[in-house]
Amino acid sequence: MYPKEYIEYLVHFHGERDYFECHEILEEYWKKVDKNNKKSILVGFILLAVSNYHHRLRNWSGAIRTLQKSINIFHEQKEQLEHYGLTLNVLSPLLKERLTSIQNHQDYKSMNLPIQDPELLEVCKKACLEKNFIWGQESDLTNEELVQRHSKRDRSGVIEERNQALLVRQRKGKE
Repeated sequence: MYPKEYIEYLVHFHGERDYFECHEILEEYWKKVDKNNKKSILVGFILLAVSNYHHRLRNWSGAIRTLQKSINIFHEQKEQLEHYGLTLNVLSPLLKERLTSIQNHQDYKSMNLPIQDPELLEVCKKACLEKNFIWGQESDLTNEELVQRHSKRDRSGVIEERNQALLVRQRKGKE
């Protein structure tokens, strides 16, 4: 029905409000199924999570830029959006309102995506309970591990991957 990664994304988006984890889950899935397609609906969802992450940190320009890109993708992929349990005519006003809020430097407030498919909503709520999250709860702005996740995470794997890629490029340059 729906990719398990998308359901995980929705659970973290609405339950834990861990937008960094949303990004990680869906980016990995996107790379498997639609790599290099920057207009993929999955990229739209990734950018939406990133925008919320930036908004929560009061990084206004980052939040605006990523949300605008997300909105553009959702408009371009409106048929695809319906395959993910959402409709543009319901989602679009919500995102435009969010964009205006960010442009006006209004404080972050948690948002819920208007999931139109009741079965998807039920599956997500059940998965949320299994993780001991509360569906639709407000983001815990006092949780530094959540709010500052990008600076608190272990980056050793990313650094090693970049170093390996650099070595490969250097070897190719010498050939």
